[in-house]
Amino acid sequence: MSETLNLSQDSTRRDFIKNIIFSGTTLILLGKFGVIGLGCATEGETFAYSMIVVDYDKCTGCRTCETVCSAYNHQRMVNGEMLPGLGNPHYTNIRVYGFNPDVDVPAVCAMCPDAPCIEACPVEPHLKTGRRALYREPKTLAIKNDLDRCIGCGRCAEACRVGVIVPNPETDKPERMCTLCGGDPQCVKYCPYGALSHVKVDTGREFYGMKPERIAEELIKRWYKN
Repeated sequence: MSETLNLSQDSTRRDFIKNIIFSGTTLILLGKFGVIGLGCATEGETFAYSMIVVDYDKCTGCRTCETVCSAYNHQRMVNGEMLPGLGNPHYTNIRVYGFNPDVDVPAVCAMCPDAPCIEACPVEPHLKTGRRALYREPKTLAIKNDLDRCIGCGRCAEACRVGVIVPNPETDKPERMCTLCGGDPQCVKYCPYGALSHVKVDTGREFYGMKPERIAEELIKRWYKN
C-alpha cells in the first residue's frame, strides 16, 4: 500500500493563502481529507477497505493525478504492446475541482463500507455471483459496474455520498469510479507534492461522508476568516 510522500516545505498552502487578500466569495469542495479505513472479517478472512485521502494543505491543483489516472486506466495496444493512454483528463476517475477563493479539490470515491451505491442498484443479484450491476472488485474491494447488466437508472449516482459517480451522458450508465489501480493507485504514486495517500478507511475521519457544501463552510472559516 502506498504511503504519503514526506516533502519538506518552507510554508504550507494554507500559510500562503492567508497572506493574500480575497473577496468573500463562496466555495464548494469535498474537504481536507477525502477517504476512509475500516477492516471487516468474513469467514475467517480479513478484508481491509482502502481509499485515496487528500491533504488540501498540500494540493496545488496541478492535475497530475488526473493525467496519470486516465493514462493507467485507459491503456492502448501499440504494435502488440500495451502502453499507457494519452492521459486525457476527460477520462479520469479522480477529478480536480477549482474554486474561488483559491482551493483545488481532487474528488474520488469514498469507498463507503456500507456501499449505498450498491444498495441502491435495483438489478437483481446474479444467481451465481450474488452481484448486482454494481459490485465490489474482489482484490481491492473497489466499486465496479457490470455494463452488460446495468440498466442506466442513475440510482447509484443519486445515492453516492460524495457525488463522484458520473452517469455517461449517452448511456446513463455510471462511470468515473476509482479502481485503486489494482492496489497501487497511480495518482498517489505520482503526486509531486505528497497531497494524496492510500490509507485504510476510517469513517471517523474529519469531513468523512459530508456533502461538499458543509465542508466548504468549515474550510472557509478556517482559511479565510481568521
